[in-house]
Amino acid sequence: MTEPAPLMLFNSLTRQLEPFQPVHPGEARVYSCGPTVYNYPHIGNMRAYVFADILGRTLSFKGYKLTHVINITDVGHLTDDADAGEDKLEKAAKENAQSIWDIARHYTEAYWADIKALNIRQPAHWSIATDYVQKMIEFAKTIADKHCYELDSGLYFDVSTVADYGRLARAATEEGEGRIEQVDGKRHQADFAIWRKTPAGEKRQMEWDSPWGRGAPGWHLECSVMSGELLGFPFDIHTGGIDHREIHHPNEIAQNQAFCCTNGLDLAANSGARVWMHNNFLVERSGKMSKSSGEFLRLQLLIDKGYHPLAYRMMCLQAHYRSELEFSWEGLGAALVRLKRLVMGVGNVRAQAAAASESGPKFAPFLERFGAAMAEDLNSPVALTVLEEVVALKKVDAAEKLAAIATMDVVLGLDLLTIVRTDLRVRPKAATITEAEIEATLAARKEARAAKDFATSDKLRDELTAQGVEVMDGDPLGWDWKLG
Repeated sequence: MTEPAPLMLFNSLTRQLEPFQPVHPGEARVYSCGPTVYNYPHIGNMRAYVFADILGRTLSFKGYKLTHVINITDVGHLTDDADAGEDKLEKAAKENAQSIWDIARHYTEAYWADIKALNIRQPAHWSIATDYVQKMIEFAKTIADKHCYELDSGLYFDVSTVADYGRLARAATEEGEGRIEQVDGKRHQADFAIWRKTPAGEKRQMEWDSPWGRGAPGWHLECSVMSGELLGFPFDIHTGGIDHREIHHPNEIAQNQAFCCTNGLDLAANSGARVWMHNNFLVERSGKMSKSSGEFLRLQLLIDKGYHPLAYRMMCLQAHYRSELEFSWEGLGAALVRLKRLVMGVGNVRAQAAAASESGPKFAPFLERFGAAMAEDLNSPVALTVLEEVVALKKVDAAEKLAAIATMDVVLGLDLLTIVRTDLRVRPKAATITEAEIEATLAARKEARAAKDFATSDKLRDELTAQGVEVMDGDPLGWDWKLG
């Protein structure tokens, strides 16, 4: 076997592919921006965690000891990226007439349920923002004299005090600061809040005493403090959605530069992390991706409509993480069919092999191609096709084949050695069709096909599909989901 391909990752800070060179030999320390737990995560949010999971699995596959941190923001994130307005958690607590702590707990648990459903591995640490408030205050005290100034509304970071502010966003050419609103007294439009004072006459459910008055930390401060505390500066990789590349992450970088007393960003490690990685958006043309649109697209909605959550993971794997991924129900259905075929194919291999042994020399070229695809900036679409080629191989040792499949699935996380076809049958919440109606429709469709009336056959198939019954022609079971 040839030498494994070196792991190449696209660094958003330099806008180029770079070989992964860990800060600590043999280790990989990764920080991922987690959710603000004021509402359910939509599937666009969850793409970021599927991406971070694939990154972590690939680092483990390449032999690194992984330490992955994902934060939970339960305070400090305003209703937009400006420095004025309501805290998202405070707003949700008022709207629901609940304790802010109860709101945070409920939506954190909902997020964790989605993490589990998507077969995303648990990180080494879930860092909860409110557990680190005192450390945030100490961090802010360290940088305040040289880099901050105080206004009536709070303590602000002066972005002119660090070199290369906004380089990550390419703010000068990409209008990355367009969402920042003016606050009276700020020296520069891009200056941002480190600590927000509680306005006179108001009381928040979450507020703490600080040298700058009673209030709460700014959102950007949280991630600098938690990543530094748990991983140490500089650490290896910082991940997040591409929306973080414009404001949140440049502000984190500025704080890290101030705290670590580092200079310009020609040396990427001066930013606090050697590599910054961002997944692109999930695009949904109907506008239901927004949480303000009512029934927005969350994972439970997919399940309610009869789609197994791993179909969404498959959908994410089919696109490169730096490409936009367009969501459609047809596309999700196609991803589910592709997953079913893989599960059925692997099921046949499992039936032939009592257990996985070691993959033999016949599989070495496939494993090399798979490894090379994942090493080329996590090219999961190509890696998937290599896996499918292995599953389709005939007249090979079943145990060796299963071992090769297992090696690949550890990276892709589709759980192929555990789930079976029946696990993928999810009854839509609105389904009312009875077994007798399924039988009658299938019989009518069989007659239409025999008469070569394919228009009627397709119509009947579509009616069954709408009720959660997927017809698989040539399948001895007759349908892929059955009542009861």
